[in-house]
Amino acid sequence: MNDEAPKSVTTARTKGKNMIAVASGKGGVGKTWFAITLAHAMARSDRKVLLFDGDLGLANLDIQLGLMAKTDLGAVVAGRASLAQAVSFYEEGGFDVIAGRSGSGALANLSSNRLQVLLDELHALAASYDYVILDLGAGVESTVRRLAYSAGRMIVVITDEPTSMTDGYAFIKIAHNERPETAIEVVTNTARTHEDGKKTFKTLNKACEGFLKFSPTHLGSIRRDDKVPDSIRSQRPILNTSPDSNAAEDVKQIARVIRREQNATE
Repeated sequence: MNDEAPKSVTTARTKGKNMIAVASGKGGVGKTWFAITLAHAMARSDRKVLLFDGDLGLANLDIQLGLMAKTDLGAVVAGRASLAQAVSFYEEGGFDVIAGRSGSGALANLSSNRLQVLLDELHALAASYDYVILDLGAGVESTVRRLAYSAGRMIVVITDEPTSMTDGYAFIKIAHNERPETAIEVVTNTARTHEDGKKTFKTLNKACEGFLKFSPTHLGSIRRDDKVPDSIRSQRPILNTSPDSNAAEDVKQIARVIRREQNATE
């Protein structure tokens, strides 16, 4: 049973308000897996969801999903298709996907003007969805930041590894300085326990408060779970393969928090 009634996708939305950028300071923290699972959790609650592969140089959403997209971002950038024509329906998850093209220099090195055209198309397309989730590339490059700032909220995924927290802090610092009005939230991934996840966030937050005079919101922790690599290897979403696993339950809880907050602002 759904915890909330579905919302109409025809409701007028403020530009980018229903877009969620999922970022990380470094790779290897489970960002793409989290973006996929969050999209799936939203779709399971009768939301219309679009998952956009914003890792313009090293796209891998389609690989993790086992999805063979007929049209991808490469065709859009080359002018052979519109962004809407690049949408593929992922039946096993019940949400739409716009796949990237891994290793494409044309995508990784988009000009500022071409990137803005792509963002304008994405904002127009987002009006047809309840949620648009952007899986961004790791790092703090200008293209990553431009995509992140197009969204109404940013989620930074970290782990307890020192390099993850350092690079996560770097992303938060730049994003907050350049876009102080945008909500920045943190998800702690692969935590041994929820309490350990909170401790990891507190370490990061101490630096944010001390140096930035700013405190991001902790959306929650995702516990370390052997079912996660199993689902990735099988190229199937964990909410289908192991829906009652710890990691699956944790992402579903984070999705509920986001939906409640979104509903409260509308």
